[in-house]
Amino acid sequence: MTHHASDERRVIPAREARCEITVVNSRFIATAAPALSVEEAKTFVARVKSEFADASHNVPAYVIGHGNSTLAHCHDDGEPSGTAGRPMLAVLRGSGLGDVAVVVTRYFGGTKLGTGGLVRAYGDAVRSVLAILPRAVKVATHTVMLTVPYSAYERAQRLVIAHAGQVIEQSFSAEVTLRVRLAVERLPVFQDALRDLSNGTRQADIIETNPDTILPIEAG
Repeated sequence: MTHHASDERRVIPAREARCEITVVNSRFIATAAPALSVEEAKTFVARVKSEFADASHNVPAYVIGHGNSTLAHCHDDGEPSGTAGRPMLAVLRGSGLGDVAVVVTRYFGGTKLGTGGLVRAYGDAVRSVLAILPRAVKVATHTVMLTVPYSAYERAQRLVIAHAGQVIEQSFSAEVTLRVRLAVERLPVFQDALRDLSNGTRQADIIETNPDTILPIEAG
């Protein structure tokens, strides 16, 4: 399976999510969150550990960055070596997400799961939280300014939506001025469409570029 689109679109968690599964009386609570740096990941892990300070184990795993330039870490937090952190990290790596941290909290239920059982349980806990985790993308964006006559205002708005842009601000005087944020790769086509709309008289001026804008992905 190739992910050419997702290499361009760096997918990250949009916000924190939590999910619980029970495996042979042991409770596994998986908490996942965005972590844009190792410091953010460590802070998140510490917060979850203090929230569940009475748990048998709080096993962390995180992947910071995307593609080839990732920094990954996991720890077994007292579980037998290789049975907890590593399977969690394997699921994270397979998910295509970056800038993500997960802690799986285990409350021991009195029955040992064995090595294979632990590997499965920790992996399944991460899979369950990833299934409900809202996604966002980190993309390079331009903020642009454009001015159109009132007669073209509605068409300009539709144009922004058609190119997955966001109108950040609009002001109404002699004409309408729009401040719009859109993905860098969309700008050339947007400019062409704007020129068509205005018979070659208007174009958008770039006022700011941000390499790491976080945009939620609409559930589709």
